[in-house]
Amino acid sequence: FILGETCSALLLFISIMTMFMSGVVAIFEYDLKKIIALSTLSQLGMMMFSISLGLYELAFFHLLTHALFKALLFLCAGILIHGAGNTQDIRSFGGLSLNFPLVTVCMNLANLSLCGVPFLAGFYSKDLIVELACQYSWGIFVLLTMFICLSLTVLYSVRLTYLSFVGPYGGGTSISVCESGYSLVGPVVILSFTSLVSGPILSWLNFPAPVLIFLPVFLKWGALFFVGVSLLVMLSLQGLTYSYKWGVVSKFSGLMWFLPWLTGQGSSMKTLKNA
Repeated sequence: FILGETCSALLLFISIMTMFMSGVVAIFEYDLKKIIALSTLSQLGMMMFSISLGLYELAFFHLLTHALFKALLFLCAGILIHGAGNTQDIRSFGGLSLNFPLVTVCMNLANLSLCGVPFLAGFYSKDLIVELACQYSWGIFVLLTMFICLSLTVLYSVRLTYLSFVGPYGGGTSISVCESGYSLVGPVVILSFTSLVSGPILSWLNFPAPVLIFLPVFLKWGALFFVGVSLLVMLSLQGLTYSYKWGVVSKFSGLMWFLPWLTGQGSSMKTLKNA
């Protein structure tokens, strides 16, 4: 390792907790841009997790694939916000697939790539990181937390898709004229194509030979199992998408685990008030 053993262990712990925190907070968030930003934070944690294991090339590979489908996700979100009367609250969406069919397909493609669905861009980098991480002897806690973080990605992605495109109409105004402009739809279509083919292309360019990994069957199917379970959990907890029924948990998550107050707001409020 370029990093020392202590630094690698510290980076491993911080990256795992970053992925877990951002995934939990995204489940309770209703701001469209915040959900996508939190998913970016989660993927940055995945990259730092890869670096902590000494997989620097894989971290760079995931950075490239993530840049493509996350750019697609942000562009689709911008079109939805513009077409929905400049609102970012996903509770006011619902049924947008009728007014934005092309954006719906492209955004769901980006979400599937984010979740690591096979043969999309995100799968080639995320699955490789997960499989190589399973070969390291960091203990069952690290592996279990890593799989839970992967399932949290599926949870908030499915929740976002359900509330925005599949769920009942939320009462907001929406216009479909946004899809008639080539300046908006053109980049979305191009990035959708890259989200489909960039995974294998970048893999061939970054690695001189195919990567063959042998793992026990339960570890090979572990990621798919947690993804399936998280999908079923999200579909069964539809009440969670409409109201804060979890009291302290939702408030704690909505305030980013009080990290903004602990890191900056708590000290700046007192100093600025005294000034």
